[in-house]
Parts: sequence; C-alpha cells; structure tokens
Amino acid sequence: MRSRATTAQSGRFRIAVLAGDGIGSEVMSAAVEVLRAIELRLAGTRFALTELSAGAGEYLRSGNPLPPAVFDQLRESDAILLGAMGLPGVRWPGGVEMTPQLDLRERLDLYCGLRPVYLYHPADSPLRNRAAGDIDLLLIRESTEGLFSSRQQQVDAEGSFGAVCIAEDKLRITRHGAERVIRAAFRAAMTRRGHVTLVDKANVLPSMVFFRRIFDEVAAEFPEAITERVYVDAAALYLVRRPEMFDVIVTENMFGDILSDLAAGLVGGMGMAPSADIGEHYAVFQPAPGSAPDIAGKGIANPVAAILSVAMMLEWLGTAEMCAAAVMIREAVREVMADPAARTRDMNGNLTTRQMTEFIISALPGAPTARTT
Repeated sequence: MRSRATTAQSGRFRIAVLAGDGIGSEVMSAAVEVLRAIELRLAGTRFALTELSAGAGEYLRSGNPLPPAVFDQLRESDAILLGAMGLPGVRWPGGVEMTPQLDLRERLDLYCGLRPVYLYHPADSPLRNRAAGDIDLLLIRESTEGLFSSRQQQVDAEGSFGAVCIAEDKLRITRHGAERVIRAAFRAAMTRRGHVTLVDKANVLPSMVFFRRIFDEVAAEFPEAITERVYVDAAALYLVRRPEMFDVIVTENMFGDILSDLAAGLVGGMGMAPSADIGEHYAVFQPAPGSAPDIAGKGIANPVAAILSVAMMLEWLGTAEMCAAAVMIREAVREVMADPAARTRDMNGNLTTRQMTEFIISALPGAPTARTT
C-alpha cells in the first residue's frame, strides 16, 4: 500500500471493490455509481476500481472465501469497499458461517470499528418526539479482540458437539488493543461534541474492570473531554430512552456489535447504517446490513448505508478535496431523506435500489466536470 500522502499527490486512488454475497452486488453497484458521480465533479481525481471476489460464493467456487491472491491485491489498495459477505447456508464444518470480513479486520489489524448513527427524519425513528439530528452518535467498537477472539477455535472436526459437555469463548482485552481504540474514540470526540461514553460490564467481568482502568488512564490525556461510564445493559436502555445523551461510545467488540444494530434501529434500520473498520495502514468500508439473501436479486435493497460508507472512505483518504466530497454525499443523502416519501421497502417506501441511487446522485451539488482523454 502506498502512503496516503503519495496517493494524494498523484490524484489517483486505487480502490478494491468486494461485492461479496447476497445484496452485496446491488448496493455496491449503487456505491460505485455515486463514487463515479463524485469523480466527475472533481478535476484531476481518478478512482481506479478493481473488482475482486471474496465471500461465501467464492468459497463455493474455489474452496476459499478469501483467496491469497485476493488478499495480496487488497494490501496494495488505497482503500477497500465491501458490499456484504456470508450466507446462512454456507458454513465451516464447525457450524459457524463464513466471515472473511472478520478475517480482514484481524489480518489487516483494523482495530477501530466506526458505526455512525444519525436520524435524518423523525418519521424514520420508532421513538416519539424526536427531530432530525436529535440522534447523532458515533459508536466505536474494538474490532480485533474482545469476545470475538476465540471465534476460530474448533469444537470437533465434524461440527457436531456429540459428547462435548461444555463450550467456552474467551473475552480477550489487551492493554495495547484497549489503549489504541480508546484513544481513537477521544480523538473522534474532539472533532464532534467532546463527550465520550465507555460502555462495559465492569461490575461483573474482570476483563471489563481492566478495560475501564485503561479508559481512565487515557481519559487523563484529554482533560477537555466530558466522560461517562455506563454498563452495557444500562446503555441499551438509555439508547432507547435517551439516545441524545450519547456523542461517542467506545466499547468491546461484541457489545459494539449488538449496540450498533440497536442504534441503527432507532434511525430507520440497517439500511441506514454505514460502517468502517480502520487500522494504522488499511481500512475497509461497508454497509452494515449484511447479505440479506431473502431480498437478493429483487432490486429493493436500501443503498444508503453503502453510499454513506463511500463518504466515510473519502473522508479517511484525507485530502481536503476528498473530505469536501464526503460532505457532498452526506448533504445529498440529507436532502433526499428530508422527503419522507423517498424511502425503500425496508423503510416502508416503494423506491427501488436504482431509484434511491438516482435521487441521491441528482442531489449532489455541482455539475459534472468535462473530461478529456
């Protein structure tokens, strides 16, 4: 991978595109259309897209959901766009699903999982008396350890528990892992409202006592920040009762996995949930809904999460032009979502994936720039 400074100077960004499984190809097509529309509005910028195959479908074709050659190409990219991976009926012999997206997080050390949650229109929330913007939070989950750390352990070779009488998973917290994700949360908060909430279970689990202790140590580096510590069960309650109290939440892997879905439900569902998994050198950007095989091929998947994930990618690429382009996308989504009739099926509307994508592209500010070859 080139440095982002070198990439910025060249004006040419190499983006790996993994459509994956289920609705992945449909929402990825929408994301790419928006990215190309942005490219036409930016003089001197080019996105070189390389389509690669990974996921459950690739496993059925080649026997490996993340082939080594594909992984090598990902490491040479400036950023990675991912649609969706995994299918319920395609599992390892031990019984768990194919999850190459988790392999990417671990192998590329993408420790910082960003899950932004924003309410665009009051009608999209099941909560009463909420206005647009009342729910505006960023959930940051540690994405390389926690309760996911033992996910690859084998119970037995046949995938049947048979005479096994107990199965255990380990919740792993390291000082290195906790320090860097907590520090990332404070840095993110300094660009927002300056409020960081630690979500843990320190009243019960020793690992969470350790996590909280490290939070307190890192918090001392940011004396201007407002801090709060909330147990995970209480956090679930507060997200439903008082979501406006949260700015940046930092938490363990599994807690973040659960709470981010709950938070998405407060603003219209998983189709409104973009995400990023970021490390020191690599980053993956993907919509959170998953492969949704029950609606795959019907052209009704909500593309907004994928499109907002593109905005997150542009912001991460870091140049002033890319950050301005990210704002363009978010403003276009905001304009479209201001009309409560502009919704896909998952949000009780009638728009197709294609129609929603076209609406957002048409709302992008500025006219396309003429290209010369």
